[in-house]
Formats: sequence, C-alpha cells, structure tokens
Amino acid sequence: MIARSRPFGQRYAFVVVAVIFLCLLIAAGLRSAPAVMMLPLEESFGWRRDVVSLAAAIGIFLYGLTGPFAAALMERIGLRRTLLASLVLMSGSTALSLLMTQPWHLLLTWGVFSGVGSGAVATVLGATIVNRWFKTNRGLVMGLMSASAATGLLVFLPLLAALAQWGGWKPVAIAIAVATACLVPLVWLLVPERPASIGMVRYGAEADDVPPVPPASQGNFLTHTLSTLRRAAGTRVFWYLFATFFICGFTTNGLVGTHLIAFCGDMGIGQVQAAGLLSLMGIFDLIGTTLSGWLTDRFDPRKLLGVYYGIRGLSLIYLPYSGFSSTSLIIFAVLYGLDWIATVPPTLRLSNEAFGDRSGPIVFGWIVAGHQVGAAAAAFFGGTMRELQGNYELAFLIAGMTAIAAACISLLINTSRPAFEPNPQAA
Repeated sequence: MIARSRPFGQRYAFVVVAVIFLCLLIAAGLRSAPAVMMLPLEESFGWRRDVVSLAAAIGIFLYGLTGPFAAALMERIGLRRTLLASLVLMSGSTALSLLMTQPWHLLLTWGVFSGVGSGAVATVLGATIVNRWFKTNRGLVMGLMSASAATGLLVFLPLLAALAQWGGWKPVAIAIAVATACLVPLVWLLVPERPASIGMVRYGAEADDVPPVPPASQGNFLTHTLSTLRRAAGTRVFWYLFATFFICGFTTNGLVGTHLIAFCGDMGIGQVQAAGLLSLMGIFDLIGTTLSGWLTDRFDPRKLLGVYYGIRGLSLIYLPYSGFSSTSLIIFAVLYGLDWIATVPPTLRLSNEAFGDRSGPIVFGWIVAGHQVGAAAAAFFGGTMRELQGNYELAFLIAGMTAIAAACISLLINTSRPAFEPNPQAA
C-alpha cells in the first residue's frame, strides 16, 4: 500500500512525471529495437527485411490500438495496476523472444505481446498523467513527456546498436527485458493513483479543486471506449486530427524509426554511425518537443502543426537527394529532429479543447491509434518497397508528400465549439 503522504507538496507531481518519463523512455527503446535488430536477425536466421518489418508493424499497430482501451482501463481498475501489468508483459515478452527460432515467434513476441504491453506505456499514459496531475502548464509538461521518445532514441539506440554489432540480436533483447523489469518497483513505490490518494490537488490548482470525473471510471470500460469513439467519429475535427496523426506516425517511427538505419546501411554507413544519427535527432527533438509544449501554451496549435508538418515533409523529400555525406546528414538530423514528435502537445491541446477533460484522454487515445496505424503501415510499406525496388528512395519521397498534406489539413481544424461534450469544469 502506498503511504498517504509525500514530500514536496504539489511539486510531487514532478516526481510522478519523472517516473513516467522513464517508463515512456524504456517503451520507446523497446519499440525502436527492431531497427537495430533487422540486420542481425537477417544474418542469424536468414529472415528477409519484410518479415522483420511485419513484426515491427504489428507491434506498432497494437501499440496504438491498445492506447484508448488502456486509457479507459486506467480509470476503471487504476493507473498503477494497468501500468504495472504492462511493464511485466513488456519484460516477459522480450525475454521470451530469446527462445525464438521461427518467424512466427518474432511476430508473437516483438509483435503481439510487446505491442499490447507497450501500448499502455505510450502517449496516452502521458496524457492521462498530465490531465490527472496538472491544472496549469499542461503543454510544457506534455512536451517533456513526449520528448521521452526522443530521449529513448538518444539513450538506447547507440547502446543497442553497439550491442547488436558486438553480439547480435540477443544482447539487445536482454537489455530491453532487464531495463523494463527495473521499472516495476519504481512505479510501485513512487506513483500514487492520483493526487487525492496522497491528500493533494493538481499542480497549479486551488485547495478546493475538484477534478472532472471521467465517465470510464464507472461501468464497462470497453463499452465506454467504443461509444466514445462512435461519438467522436461523428465530428469533423476528430477525422482531421486522426488524419494528421496517421501521417505523423507514417513519417516518424514507422518509416524513419524502423528503416533509417537500414537505409543508411544501403548507402555504406555502419549501424553504430546510423544510430548516432538517430541519437542526434533525439537531442534536437528533446529540444524541439519541449519548446513545442511551451509554444502550445501560448500560440494557435493549428498553425504550429502546419509549420511542423511542413518542415518534416521538406526534410524527408531532401534526404534521398542529400548524397548522405556527413554534412548533409547532420542538416537532415537537425531539421527533422526538431519536430520528430513536436506535434504531440498541440494535438493533445486541440483534442482537449474539442472533447473536454472528461473524454479528451480517450479520444486522444483513438487519435494516437491513428498515429500507430500510420506507423505500422509505413514500417511494412518501407520494407516492401525495399524488397521490390532495391532501395528506399520512393518510400521517403511519398512520406514527405504526405507530411505536406498534413500541414494543409492542420489549418482546417476548428475547435471553437465543443465537439460533443461541453467541459463543465475549466482546466
């Protein structure tokens, strides 16, 4: 049982943020691991890249599809129980993959099990924590939480690439399994269910603050999750947000996160050097996403999204023609890295404005599901294009053009009126 008192007063919310940041960081490392395992698995088992890409795609797809159900489950049975069960599943499935000998073993462990487990340790977890623990500074905090994915690249990919180069794919799986298992006691000891569990209110709130009661906390969470989707799907703003986030996933972890290292390998660049390029992106995304959170608290999020997607599209179109010199790759890493996931804070703000604090997290979970559907499509699409054409050039050009389309769609979003549910309590 968690003690009902904590140090730091309202600032204990930042302790919770720090632990959740680590969880999101490790989950990002798990989801990025197939990028460095692709070539070692090909060498060890003779599995083609489209097979490994399919496993990555299944994991990414379930990572997104699990999100909205996980958001509702956190309200129904508790955030701590949901998060702890997910961490155990992530660690167990990754460890189980050490025994695999057939492609379907890869699909089951790194695809199905890890996808479902990591789906609860994703953007919707950050959104739930932000809504539950903060009344002010939400954009900034969500920016920090979103930046955990970039930090995961920064911390894990060079290490995982070095492990893969040294010992193949198995040391990579072991490292992920151990790191995930170490999070279980941290969450158990340091993350209360909600501020009221330790006699506090949300950060920035007055002493008499009463947070809105999510509908998912009562009744059947599956029914509520699906009914929320049905109601949201009847609004134009939902489909605009869903479409832009689909493209966001298609142009980030689906294509670049899964295939950039292999693309660099085709151009004669080693795995460790290519992973270092992703790490450089991680550094700039950590800056860009945190700055995006700060900007989201102050400026029109639609215009921010338009700028972010526009820069991303131009970066992806530039890469195949860059020559892959050190200078050109650094230019790409800086431009692309600054808005890798800078789209998350403005998208969350638009979701909360349209659907309110009570239903916003679940609707955002479905929007994130669109992100992961796009990422899964790109992961499989990139591998298939590589097998068919012998290179990745057209795949990256198509992704760049879709990002330009997302920039245009972003400017059409209108949240001036609540989409289906007025928010009775200002946040």
